[in-house]
Amino acid sequence: MTLLAAVAILAAMIASVAGFGIGSLLTPALAIQTGMGVAVAAVSLPHFVATVVRAWRLRDEIDWSFLRTFGVTSAVGSLAGAGIAAIWGASWLGFILGGLMLFVGSMGLLGLTSKFVLPEKWTLLGGLVSGVFGGLVGNQGGVRSAAMLGSDLKKEAFVATATATGVIVDLARLPVYLAVYARELPALWREIGVMTVGVVIGTFLGVPVLKRIPEATFRKVVSGIILFIGLFVLYRHVSSA
Repeated sequence: MTLLAAVAILAAMIASVAGFGIGSLLTPALAIQTGMGVAVAAVSLPHFVATVVRAWRLRDEIDWSFLRTFGVTSAVGSLAGAGIAAIWGASWLGFILGGLMLFVGSMGLLGLTSKFVLPEKWTLLGGLVSGVFGGLVGNQGGVRSAAMLGSDLKKEAFVATATATGVIVDLARLPVYLAVYARELPALWREIGVMTVGVVIGTFLGVPVLKRIPEATFRKVVSGIILFIGLFVLYRHVSSA
């Protein structure tokens, strides 16, 4: 329980800086005990709470224009991708996605992503494609932030808009998880409670950190986190192959 709480706090702090990270870190930590399917469903509850808290704290920074285009289509795409993965499976895509995230993260660390700004007319398509890929491999937040590196959003708007998109995704997927895992989730109420308290604490600790990160280095910080998640995605798929 102590380790789970520590991971929850750390994951929420990372998410407050990058706009994602709770599911990527908490799910495998819990999956050791429960299995991946149940873990995804259980983590979705504290994920939703933390995302709502973070969105509320950053509500004044949300770019509503970007959310209505990239954000909404990203949410729709992620649900479509998750549905496809549930029906047919798409484990091989994990290798492609992991490599893509390594590439995007490396480009960001080298400062090259700023040279490839996503044109406004392509934001709808960019959101949809990134959402589908994220849904297929279960890393919506990481893929979403990787795609958003091509935007010109300032750091607070970047995290706030990515978080608002996450709220939309959570509202759509939570009823599905609660219905499918209705028998398993009550037995995990202690774990869910610990994770929820942890991610709320981490969110309140992490938002001030975001404000202290210089704008010039923000995208490199996010790129480094994306690079780490890409390595994790590749490791997870190699180990399960």
